[in-house]
Amino acid sequence: MAREITPTVPVWEKYLLTVNEAVAYFGIGESKLRDFISTHKDEAFFVWNGSKALIKRKLFEKYIDTTLCAL
Repeated sequence: MAREITPTVPVWEKYLLTVNEAVAYFGIGESKLRDFISTHKDEAFFVWNGSKALIKRKLFEKYIDTTLCAL
């Protein structure tokens, strides 16, 4: 029986990132990111799949760019 091949999408092309993918992509510690998610649950750059947070990559990039530039 033939096995289906699941295409692998590079992280930099994904629309949504898991916490682990976001940690690797943005270079943020997992604890720091999870704390940030828990204090910013209603932000537009998070999507909730049950209790699992997914990060909208481009919106989170914009947020980081504007927040870090403001410091």
